[in-house]
Amino acid sequence: MDKIASFTVDHLILEPGIYVSRIDRDSETGAAATTFDIRLTRPNREPVMNTAEVHTIEHLGATYLRNDPAWGSRVVYFGPMGCRTGFYLVVFGEVSSADVLPLVRGLFAFVRDFEGDIPGARPEECGNYLDQNLAAAKWWAQRYLAETLDVIDGAHLAYQG
Repeated sequence: MDKIASFTVDHLILEPGIYVSRIDRDSETGAAATTFDIRLTRPNREPVMNTAEVHTIEHLGATYLRNDPAWGSRVVYFGPMGCRTGFYLVVFGEVSSADVLPLVRGLFAFVRDFEGDIPGARPEECGNYLDQNLAAAKWWAQRYLAETLDVIDGAHLAYQG
């Protein structure tokens, strides 16, 4: 079996950033979908996020992205990595990290500044609605904005290694 693309990246040197993980094309239509690795932590070198804050960022992020006037119809998926070091964003089209940088900045500013009830966090809307932590989600969003998104450079927009 072939190794999948994300397992070929050297996680010992990977830094927080926004990386194109892969671009897939539909064999019949030729339509493209780009998968982004939105990495918040340094894998295997610092603590991962807890599930409650990951879950909150997922709810807020998906809500923000699907309501964005320019990108909402292009968003296929936004969700957490199993390792809890970041998130995947899948959008229609062949898109670069630089193209989605303003969108991702907006997403994490939305999380950082969010007040109120978390969208979709009611028992009839979510299978694990109590596993939420808005305060921690806001902390991670602020950290990612300040330490990565507000100072990002080309090295953090392409996989290294």
